[in-house]
Amino acid sequence: MRCLALLCFALLAACSGEEPPPTPPAGPIVREGMVNTANPHATAAGVAMLEAGGSAVDAAIAAHAVLGLVEPQSSGIGGGGFMLIHDAERGEREVIDGRETAPMAAFPEMFMADDGTALSHSERVQSGHAIGVPGAIALYWTAHERHGVLPWADLFVPAIELASSGFEVSPRMHASLRRIAGYTNIEDNPDTGAYFYPNGEALPVGHLLVNQAYADTLRGVASEGPKAFYEGPVAEAIVARATQPPRASTLTLEDIAAYEARVRTPVCGRYRAYEVCGAPPPSSGVAVIEILGLLERLAPDGVRNDAKGWGQFIQAQLLAYADRDHYVGDGDFVDVPLGDLLAQEYLDARAAGAFDPGVAPTAGDPGAVLRGEPIIDRWGRDSTEEVAGTTHLSVIDPSGNAVSFTASVEFVFGSQRMAAGFILNNELTDFASIPTLGGKAVANAVQPGKRPRSSMTPTLVFDEDGDLVMATGSPGGNSIIAYTSKSIVGVMEFGLSVADAVGLPNVVARGHPVRVESVRAPEGFIDALRELGFPIAESAGENSGLHPILLRSGALEGAADPRREGVATRVEVTSP
Repeated sequence: MRCLALLCFALLAACSGEEPPPTPPAGPIVREGMVNTANPHATAAGVAMLEAGGSAVDAAIAAHAVLGLVEPQSSGIGGGGFMLIHDAERGEREVIDGRETAPMAAFPEMFMADDGTALSHSERVQSGHAIGVPGAIALYWTAHERHGVLPWADLFVPAIELASSGFEVSPRMHASLRRIAGYTNIEDNPDTGAYFYPNGEALPVGHLLVNQAYADTLRGVASEGPKAFYEGPVAEAIVARATQPPRASTLTLEDIAAYEARVRTPVCGRYRAYEVCGAPPPSSGVAVIEILGLLERLAPDGVRNDAKGWGQFIQAQLLAYADRDHYVGDGDFVDVPLGDLLAQEYLDARAAGAFDPGVAPTAGDPGAVLRGEPIIDRWGRDSTEEVAGTTHLSVIDPSGNAVSFTASVEFVFGSQRMAAGFILNNELTDFASIPTLGGKAVANAVQPGKRPRSSMTPTLVFDEDGDLVMATGSPGGNSIIAYTSKSIVGVMEFGLSVADAVGLPNVVARGHPVRVESVRAPEGFIDALRELGFPIAESAGENSGLHPILLRSGALEGAADPRREGVATRVEVTSP
């Protein structure tokens, strides 16, 4: 009866002509995004894209095009990189591999002297052989085709305007020019000398620097797409500079025209309650994930911010770096056992093995651990050198899409050569200078068309529900792996803010000695690590460039590395 009464009441109300009160209109929805890069001009360009309704990929492309202008010592369109993308709507992740490739006439001994020894680092850097086919523009195009929102041409407007009107030379760019002049002949080359040392001296801080050639190159790319870069006058300019002495490159127009960015599946692994994803070979995302997996086993109850905790972090680094240096190369050319290196049983065995802090470990043997295979003939770390000349940026857009993008020209100002307004990379020096060890070809030996191994490790961290928690990464040569891992440990293990995690001393354990950033180390820290048995080298030059973004309690938290000139900027987008 009660139900019938309620039904009758509802029918009477409907028949009476009375309408239910209107639902109050919903207020505007404010959503947040953030851009974190190594230079204020680049951050502003990324912010402009988000404010115009662009995606994280749009913002990352615009920001990096500016970085190539205002931070040419670190990256640019004459280099390449790896872009790790999270599509929030689809819950999908992918990596755009824009790593440079060796010419088809490249040969394994091209960085060796006639007597069979490796050329000096300076000789390799300034060699024409050092220049690989640039991948940045192809990376931009592929990423935009798959994840872009704004028109392609719009992404280059900030860089074109800044190159045409000029920008003020920053203290870091000036310092880099002064420092590198004593090591290379950059000031004597006709193109780099005229641009960076117009009066025989490094450009002073505050100098208004105009680069019309760069603006013209980007105008062509904006209107014609990658064709304007990989064919025609720009490609011809790249070949002309690369094939000049010393040690003229074998690079051809056909090598450049054949370049393609690759879409790859990220390498991911578990770390406590998180999933950590990075770039696969030829990048070194596996090393960051292995460090964290080992650390979880070395400190199952958590890592403390004290000497013991840092000692555990060092131990994890030593083990993972040894594996990375042995196994990782271009996965299109060599078999990289990613699954084995991150297998739970292998990490258990690697962490539980005998460890002497005074002896640098060699690579492990996951095949022997997992399947009882014969122990391989290990040759240890190869001869690859990677130096700091890179940049990193992170973007999260208001829709929750994320980009972690690390890009490089390898050494400071790359090969010290310019073409069409931009620095040409020396990325091929990231190959092993000596192609064999112990009578076997190393994984990272030079081969035609191959991509050199990279320490660039753009990284995204997700919670157990698959929701984004953190985007991070850094420049720093082979130290990138340690820097990136530190940012995650600082936040996830020590419970620090992003800024405090970035500000922790950098500790790099790629073999012995372990380098510790002495200027940021607290009193007694280095002595305590030595008491644990680690050989320590005090270092003042750990020039990381961490630019992470953390999503905590629904709010974005970012911090730019104080060791560089970056800035993190929050963007608010209001929708009805």
